[in-house]
Amino acid sequence: MFYIQQLINGLALGSIYALIALGYTMVYGVLRFINFAHSDILMVGAFAAFFLAPGIQGVFGPESIPGALLVFLFSALICALLGVLIEMLAYRPLRNRPKLTVLITAIGVSLFLEFTCQHKGVFGSNTRPFPTLIPAQELHFGELVVSSNDLVVLVVTLLLLAALRFIVQRTKIGTAMRAVSFNPQAAALMGININHVISFTFALGSALAAIAGIFYAMRSPGIEPLMGIQPGLRAFIAAVVGGIGNLPGAALGGIVLGVIEAIAGGLPGVSNYRDGIAFAILILILLFRPAGLLGKFQAEKV
Repeated sequence: MFYIQQLINGLALGSIYALIALGYTMVYGVLRFINFAHSDILMVGAFAAFFLAPGIQGVFGPESIPGALLVFLFSALICALLGVLIEMLAYRPLRNRPKLTVLITAIGVSLFLEFTCQHKGVFGSNTRPFPTLIPAQELHFGELVVSSNDLVVLVVTLLLLAALRFIVQRTKIGTAMRAVSFNPQAAALMGININHVISFTFALGSALAAIAGIFYAMRSPGIEPLMGIQPGLRAFIAAVVGGIGNLPGAALGGIVLGVIEAIAGGLPGVSNYRDGIAFAILILILLFRPAGLLGKFQAEKV
């Protein structure tokens, strides 16, 4: 019964990691680099919801479903605009530079967001309690206890994954994204606007980060400017474990990591090694299946 309960807890936590990992893997799938500022966009999304919630709840009432949906929507919109702005100012000028240059820039953008938001004139460094957006109820199934919010996280993650698959595989912009990922020069020659496709990718990934940030804040005791580091790092591991650049792989990696972390956290003598277990899984995957669980090995000509 203990393992079943931890499995349920791990599915909710893993769903949050999956949402963040989807943002990582979308950007990597198109541009072939890791946007390390993604975890800080998660933090901005949580703070956007923190400041939006009082005003919206003042209109719709506390803990109302329409009010919560608007908080999610506006927070996702704010982070989507932030993602597009970061891409335009920091990454677009370096698009033809070596990948290492872009990687260092991504780390610099991450640090800039973290330390700027710690300034007392922005968010401040103190931990703030996150408001209740959705009324949580405990559902009992014998000895098992399931939070209604955990079910919401899992269902939303599955719906967003299905929506992303539809966008990428069945829409015109999705076809353009796949074309840019495969060969950006040929895509440009065929009339595809590379800048628009990349901006859309960043907007979509950043919106997912905002939603994940709100869900993560709902499970946390409070929010602060460095809150995105740990979930962002775990989501990066999840994306690599599942297969970086593969949407179902990123979701699978998040679920697997969340379940393992939940089970390890409930075992006496093992809970202190949860971070080590996550990195051990990453090392094993890189050693024995570098492409990830659902990724495909691609040989590169030298």
